[in-house]
Amino acid sequence: MRAIAVVVLGSMWMWGALAPVAEAHHSFAMFDKAKFRTLEGKVARIEWTNPHTYVFMNVVEQGKVQLYTLECSSPNELSRWGWKPQTLKVGEEVKVEIFPMRDGRPAGLVVSITKADGAVLKSH
Repeated sequence: MRAIAVVVLGSMWMWGALAPVAEAHHSFAMFDKAKFRTLEGKVARIEWTNPHTYVFMNVVEQGKVQLYTLECSSPNELSRWGWKPQTLKVGEEVKVEIFPMRDGRPAGLVVSITKADGAVLKSH
């Protein structure tokens, strides 16, 4: 009986200790959800990884190429919405709707990606 109590209490302590880490990971405070921005450019790289997929995109701004780091949902969630690791290809022209970073860095949270053929990929 004591062994069961120790396991249960130990598990509760462990999950309680890890909860702030998990909660902090899912904060989107760094993105400005009061602003909405549309980017057009070419896919430079895709990272189909957990906990989030990232799309790196080259955007021409003021005559210079700027690399944007764009955070998408998890591969699991994207798969449920019809994405596959091969859905986007390096060099492909896309239009991306994002919530930009609050600090102005060239990055953002992807809301959707529109491919050249008109297909719209949801992300958040």
